[in-house]
Amino acid sequence: MNKLPIPVFFDSHKLEEVWKVPYQQREREARLWAKEHDIQPAARDTKRIGLLLIDVQNTFCIPGFELFVRGALQDNQRLCEFIYRHLGRITEIIATLDTHTAMQIFHPIFWVNDSGEYPEPGRTITDEDIAKGRWRVNPTIAPNFRGWDEQTLAQHARYYTHQLTEGGRYPLTIWPYHGMVGGISHALVSGVEEALFFHNIARYSQTHLEFKGQHPLTENYSVLKPEVLVASNGVSIGNKNQGLIEKLLNFDLLFIAGQAKSHCVAWTVEDLLTEIQHRDRTLAQRVYVLEDCTSPVIVPGVVDFTEAAEAAFERFSAAGINLVKSTDAIAL
Repeated sequence: MNKLPIPVFFDSHKLEEVWKVPYQQREREARLWAKEHDIQPAARDTKRIGLLLIDVQNTFCIPGFELFVRGALQDNQRLCEFIYRHLGRITEIIATLDTHTAMQIFHPIFWVNDSGEYPEPGRTITDEDIAKGRWRVNPTIAPNFRGWDEQTLAQHARYYTHQLTEGGRYPLTIWPYHGMVGGISHALVSGVEEALFFHNIARYSQTHLEFKGQHPLTENYSVLKPEVLVASNGVSIGNKNQGLIEKLLNFDLLFIAGQAKSHCVAWTVEDLLTEIQHRDRTLAQRVYVLEDCTSPVIVPGVVDFTEAAEAAFERFSAAGINLVKSTDAIAL
């Protein structure tokens, strides 16, 4: 099937803005588009192609928002164009949403030093920092955690940072408040949401939304499982997302894009690859990461995760996962 044209309403310059999608108008246009280009309902696909979009949200993708990823605007332009050009072949789109509230282990209010100050975003907190008393759990927040008190939260904090080190994960990073559920930062980028809605109507295929990151006592970079599954007291604080794993591995081809390359994209692909290697290593050949639709976290003068991202992607490629560009000629 030849690539489709880009609809005339798509304006790449609006990808840096937040706006209301004109749903009724786009519905009419999508129905006409499907008729004009003979786009069939997704349920008729004999070759099922999935597209996993990771955290394509305002908080990461719009300049001026909390964790804007440099490169995200260009990534999303290429992503939207990929969706529109392959609209007739993409069976289903899954979009993840990083979903947070204020009092979570990676937000400033969770921690204080001896002066009662919160840590600045970008700081990492290690097991050693806690052991030496540089940072401790803010005792004032304890009443917000049912079943926990100041002492048990402190025990968990020490245990948690140790588990991150033992598991080879990133150290605990304090992030600015971001992806706040119910707020504008949590929403999908308007231009991307518009493309997904257009796909919904043209292909009679509802976008599948996956929320992640809600538990206050663990990070959740990967949509497939949180960083730590069990708290210091043995209570479960997360589970492997087995349902989504099965869905992803059931596609004949799976494309992955989103933000950020060094964090949520890398860890999601890592967890998916681990699952593949436990089952059938040849399944990796079905997975395609759109390298020009994802960028690493870079905070000038503070931290640059480019090298970590590249190292992870080299491992993925060596394991058989396809690293491609959205404009590559791929037999869909």
